[in-house]
Amino acid sequence: WEQHKLGETLTGFEYGLNTPATDYDGINKYLRITDIDDVSHKFDISHLTSPKLKDDNYLLANGDILFARTGASVGKSYRYSNIDGKVYYAGFLIKAHIKDHFSTNFIFDTTLLPRYHYFVQVTSMRSGQPGINAKEYQKYIIYTPSESEQNKISDLILTIQKLIDLQQRKLEQLKQLKKAMLQQLFVNKNNKQPNLRFKNFNGDWEERKLSDIANYRNGKAHEQYIDMNGIYTVVNSKFISTNGKVKKFSNEPIELLKKGEIAFVLSDVPNGKALAKAYLIDSDNKYSLNQRIAGISPSSDINSYFLYVLMNRNRYFLKFDDGVGQTNLSKKDIEEFKENYPLFDEQQKIANLFSQIQTLISLQQNKHTQLIALKKYLLQKLFI
Repeated sequence: WEQHKLGETLTGFEYGLNTPATDYDGINKYLRITDIDDVSHKFDISHLTSPKLKDDNYLLANGDILFARTGASVGKSYRYSNIDGKVYYAGFLIKAHIKDHFSTNFIFDTTLLPRYHYFVQVTSMRSGQPGINAKEYQKYIIYTPSESEQNKISDLILTIQKLIDLQQRKLEQLKQLKKAMLQQLFVNKNNKQPNLRFKNFNGDWEERKLSDIANYRNGKAHEQYIDMNGIYTVVNSKFISTNGKVKKFSNEPIELLKKGEIAFVLSDVPNGKALAKAYLIDSDNKYSLNQRIAGISPSSDINSYFLYVLMNRNRYFLKFDDGVGQTNLSKKDIEEFKENYPLFDEQQKIANLFSQIQTLISLQQNKHTQLIALKKYLLQKLFI
């Protein structure tokens, strides 16, 4: 393979268009640093805008690569393709057009390598805001095989990325299905029956307080008993907010949880994502309840999975977050939670459906994660 400076593979660098963004006109898209997704490096079209000034000198052509030159996103890269439509690139972005005998996709893929990130980290150091200018980007060292081998490698990486995108779309569709089912199968405050119902269920749902259908208890402090070789998983806010991925352990059974109990986060920072997050306990004598986490034990006429779905990040609890100070839900706040409940058999039907959807979501998430890991592995093995 031959060693090149990035500048040797380009026809040149050009700085972006400095003009304000306006409402999207349906045709002309304005690509700013914040519109490049941090993970996929694709154009995030969730907040489309148009440039106030439309200068065709700043239109992207198929195969152009953009580099972010300043701020926290310095080093971020993006490869344009015609599928993104008519796109103008903004200031603080630098456009590079690749010479004919180099593969655009291959050159772009070298910006996904760990050594590129190291180059960005070192080169962008400034006394003030981090940044990399065009001359500095040109010094980035890349290694290239023959053009045909470049194309083979980049085609494989592109194929994996298309599979990742496909699995991501499937994952989002499953999440949307779950959201739709939540809206259709549960009763809102103004009704006594849901919009969508299983066959042979037709009675009104009954409004009940949580204090009438479940027992509440508080967790206890575990800090002095944390032992990474412990046999009990400590159920704290980090454990719940990561769906059990981040764990601490203890050898002390301080406040053991039982299968079917719901662990519920009581405290979080302003606008946090952990507040009111629920976790359904799947086995006895395995988990211990930490402080500022509530343990909710449903009564015999309440399906625990149904209650878990109902409570998890429910708007009733989130309204206590004023976005300013830390939120601390009290026992009274929890026990005053009112919702409508059907008879147990219907609860179980609904719970089984949501359990199946969640299983599909988890399987889909695993496929997506595995493909991302495969792409990372191939980038490490197929490039110098």
